[in-house]
Amino acid sequence: MDPQLPDISSSAAPIYMAFIALELVLILRFAARGDYEPRDTGTSLMMGTGNLFVKILFGGTVFAGIAALYLFVYQHRVFDIGFAWWAFIVCFVLDDFVYYWNHRWEHEIRWAWANHVVHHSSQHYNLSTALRQPWFGFLKGFFLLSVPLVWLGFHPVMIAFVSSLNLFYQFFIHTEAVDRLPKPVELVFNTPSHHRVHHGKNPRYLDSNYGGVLIVWDRMFDTFVPEDRAEPADYGLVRDIGTFNPFRVAVHEYVAIAKDVVQPGLTWRQRLGYLFGRPGWSHDGSRRTSVQIKRDAGL
Repeated sequence: MDPQLPDISSSAAPIYMAFIALELVLILRFAARGDYEPRDTGTSLMMGTGNLFVKILFGGTVFAGIAALYLFVYQHRVFDIGFAWWAFIVCFVLDDFVYYWNHRWEHEIRWAWANHVVHHSSQHYNLSTALRQPWFGFLKGFFLLSVPLVWLGFHPVMIAFVSSLNLFYQFFIHTEAVDRLPKPVELVFNTPSHHRVHHGKNPRYLDSNYGGVLIVWDRMFDTFVPEDRAEPADYGLVRDIGTFNPFRVAVHEYVAIAKDVVQPGLTWRQRLGYLFGRPGWSHDGSRRTSVQIKRDAGL
């Protein structure tokens, strides 16, 4: 019988709501950094609710199929790692490594960005922003990135558990109320300071700080950018979408991709570029990618 471990991120709603309320009190009564815009917060909460609804709606088909794939691979695993305490630690670290590349490629491949852009669409940064989750994550296909962990011998249930811990941790770094933490923490872990940078659309802050729990991957792969107090993060998208409609937030980039791909007169290579090139890529150079924006800013 497969072991049963809780999906913490899906059952933590009361904790999330309690800390959102606490952050609001700190901002309104004790002048902590941060702000809430009611319509923006409402959109974030609806996006989070929609994310859970989609998981329930497709749980018996798409997600069951992904689980079946993992279990099939697990039957052909290299090692019998089991559920020892050290296995959870190793699995957590390796899963965080996978998360880094998942997250990084979400910013570098437009098809994946169409899903992840939802999370970056808010022009505010508070704990409710953490709940602004996309609805169609399974479309990007990145669940395949965890297959090597399963093949090594980490049970799919263990991987799901450590992934939920990772997401639970990340909720708490979506805040301006917490400044910098002690240096050893900032050196190793993703923190509110590091993640504020990640959500900034300032040219200096683009394409940085992709780590989930650990920031060491960014330091290793040269994507780490420290927060500069002299340059506060300007939150949102390079081209903000200007809507609080959750359905438009959920699908706007997919619609934009479709419009680009069906333009007349394009080669197949150009059409694929609109699907899998960097966000902002265009066949005629009329738009700018984050790399070009940084270069134009002298970075």
